Amino acid sequence: MTQHVKETFGQQPGPPAPAALAAKVRTLAPSMTRSMQRVAEAVAGDPAGCAALTVTGLAELTGTSEATVVRTARLLGYPGYRDLRLALAGLAAQQQSGRAPAITTDIAVDDPIADVVAKLAYDEQQTLADTAAGLDTAQLGAAVTALAGARRIDVYGVGASGLVAQDLTQKLLRIGLIAHAHSDPHLAVTNAVQLRGGDVALAITHSGSTGDVIEPLRVAFEHGATTVAITGRPDGPVAQYADHLLTTSTARESELRPAAMSSRTGQLLVVDCLFVGVAQRTYETAAPALSASYEALAHRHRR
Repeated sequence: MTQHVKETFGQQPGPPAPAALAAKVRTLAPSMTRSMQRVAEAVAGDPAGCAALTVTGLAELTGTSEATVVRTARLLGYPGYRDLRLALAGLAAQQQSGRAPAITTDIAVDDPIADVVAKLAYDEQQTLADTAAGLDTAQLGAAVTALAGARRIDVYGVGASGLVAQDLTQKLLRIGLIAHAHSDPHLAVTNAVQLRGGDVALAITHSGSTGDVIEPLRVAFEHGATTVAITGRPDGPVAQYADHLLTTSTARESELRPAAMSSRTGQLLVVDCLFVGVAQRTYETAAPALSASYEALAHRHRR
């Protein structure tokens, strides 16, 4: 495996806005130690109460150490605990301004279908809001620029992420771009070998560690293609080979709502943002291409 990985791997973006704090906690909590999770859960669950605590007070509240509190703050994107407290105060002010209280979204086997609809709708809305709040628009813009000018676009995804990959490529094809979705790992790698500078390879993996997706992205990266990753784990291995990293959030998983369901919602939002951004950049060619595709299919919708 190549030793030339992204020099920016491991760098943290600027401190997240208060509204993005809860989303950041949900995204990073699975990769934290248990003691750091206790700190993260405390600040996300009671921002007003934690904002009033010193670093020592929060450590005592969560049964951890001051060093753990500071490490958690830094992992969440803040230079130190003081910056985290300021964000908590801002989040508390936003919540007190009229935000509706969260509802319990665990779905039970015997839930009435109306409750299932309400709980799933709430989770979907929360996932979309969290993903939008945590999305790095500078990275998104750079990815849009690369896609809009690409000679060829390859998208990698397996399972539920493979369906999202297909969704993106069919949209790009309709505005005249050359795009292919690959769910077969062997075919993905053999195609990645053909990519060069001016091409784009995009990987979709919620876990950030799906080998069948990382491998073709690595090959594309080594051959000079611009690489993009859509992932729920920005600290995962896929980030090593991503020139542009787009992070998604997910709703809390449960027995009846597995990761494949919760991750797909955020991924689709990012895919739609990419598509609309590319369509804007290529409007002079995209608009006629869309019109032509509508006309070509119009007779199939007539009765």
